[in-house]
Amino acid sequence: TACMTGASTIVLKMSEQATTTPTDDEQRGASTLELFFDLVFVFTITQFTHAFGHEPTWKSAGTIALLFAVIWWMYSGYVWLTNEVAPSTPARRTVLVVGMFGFFTLALAVPDAVHGHGVVFGWAFLGVTLVHAVLFRVSGGDDASAAILRILPTNLAAAICMVIGGYAHGSATYLWWVGALLVIGVSPLLSTARGFVLRTKHFCERHALVLIIAIGESIIGVGTGLAEETMNLQFFVQVLLGLTVIYVMWWSFFGNDNEHGEAALDDLPMTDRTRTALIAYGYCFVPMLLGIVFAAAGLGMAIGQGERQASWAAATALSGGVALYLAGQALFRAALGLPRPWMRLLAAILAVLTTALGVYVAEWVQLAAIAVVVYGAIIVDDVIGLRAGERSSYLAG
Repeated sequence: TACMTGASTIVLKMSEQATTTPTDDEQRGASTLELFFDLVFVFTITQFTHAFGHEPTWKSAGTIALLFAVIWWMYSGYVWLTNEVAPSTPARRTVLVVGMFGFFTLALAVPDAVHGHGVVFGWAFLGVTLVHAVLFRVSGGDDASAAILRILPTNLAAAICMVIGGYAHGSATYLWWVGALLVIGVSPLLSTARGFVLRTKHFCERHALVLIIAIGESIIGVGTGLAEETMNLQFFVQVLLGLTVIYVMWWSFFGNDNEHGEAALDDLPMTDRTRTALIAYGYCFVPMLLGIVFAAAGLGMAIGQGERQASWAAATALSGGVALYLAGQALFRAALGLPRPWMRLLAAILAVLTTALGVYVAEWVQLAAIAVVVYGAIIVDDVIGLRAGERSSYLAG
């Protein structure tokens, strides 16, 4: 009874605040609590990276892609939530922390879920779905509350599929999980985004934060691979090459596209902005973040090989991860109408072509090749942009 009374009090307070709190300013940035939330979410990326490193198979890669896409849907839902409802009161922050606990539970359940035993994973997903709906419903404005009620049946259907999949066995598990992904992946394209007000600065900043935190996971991959290595010249060469590849991934997005993407989204009318944001920052970020997962796993498996040849799994994860990241960025550019998405596709193809170098020559050669050819393609793209008059805070001149 005491728990029910406390929960009722929180809901009543949030309902009152929905009518008394002023509308969030268009230029509101991400709060430190939201950054904390992002750190918890990225723990799932760490878990996926470790899971693939322990079992680098195509089945494992497919399961990771499937589960991550489902998790990303709900994380993105929380970004839309805090974009609409700032965590500016104790009641809102309390419920957001409950959602954070749900994501942490999802991350802890990742290893078992990757191996087809996702009971805890399914129930945790249902929990974060319900918390998201409650906070949106009682704290959002009238339009946002109506909008969340329209998509709640879809979210609940996907969550129930995840729960059932956790109890199923063998192929049935994956059929239920694929069903969940199809439900949440297709339904937004068939419905209207009416009711959601997108604040561009906050929305883009949240996605940029989670991306840079995820790229930081790659640093852990480098450090893990070199933890037991002797500190000689070869050691530092490998460190330099690994960090260069990670830097190239960072620069490819944050050199230009981060700022240009925000500007392109901000220029759209609100009626078009929400749908475009869903595609560019929702769907297109899935391959980008999955690319980071596999690239980090590849670094963890391959770094420290020295002059030895890499396994096909390690070499493919490294080059394929970088390529997947760049392919996602090409889609991001196309969705927002940014110039030259084909340049990122070219860089992705060049990355894939380095796989054989790691397998038949040496891993450090593959690392060097990725750094050279991918960075070369990005530099050429930057030069073309500068000559066309494109500018960003990182490209002055």
